[in-house]
Amino acid sequence: THTVVTGITACFVLYTRSAGVAYFAAGAVLCSMSVKVIKRCIRQPRPVQVIRGKHKKSYGMPSTHSATITFFATYIALACLNLPIHRSLPSSPLTRVLPILISIPWAVTIVVSRIWLGHHTLPQVIAGCACGLVMAPLWFRLWTHGANDYGRAIEHALFGQR
Repeated sequence: THTVVTGITACFVLYTRSAGVAYFAAGAVLCSMSVKVIKRCIRQPRPVQVIRGKHKKSYGMPSTHSATITFFATYIALACLNLPIHRSLPSSPLTRVLPILISIPWAVTIVVSRIWLGHHTLPQVIAGCACGLVMAPLWFRLWTHGANDYGRAIEHALFGQR
């Protein structure tokens, strides 16, 4: 999952050459790093995996996967519903709806898989989702209330007018 999500995000950043998409990716990294810091403070162990009968060496509360993929799905939904369509993408109602229809079920599947695979308990996954649900709107608000001006200036400096 990590490789696929990272790869798709990197391709999208390179395709659009958008400061907004790079800002979104930076927010996802910040969310992941923040949850890892919280995880080290709480130090709650992961569940014992019944099939393997052993503990993973890292802590489980909150789930980093759940936080990051929830950040992705929430931010994508906010961007699709509130931001103009980037000039490198087709201007279509489908461009606004399709990313939401893909990212939300994908996020739910990943979150559920964390429990099903025995990597996390339900409270660990809920806490991770809560972190993503809090961080995405805050990060989005920073973008829509000023950071986008800096992003446009950087985009113009790097790529010029298109």
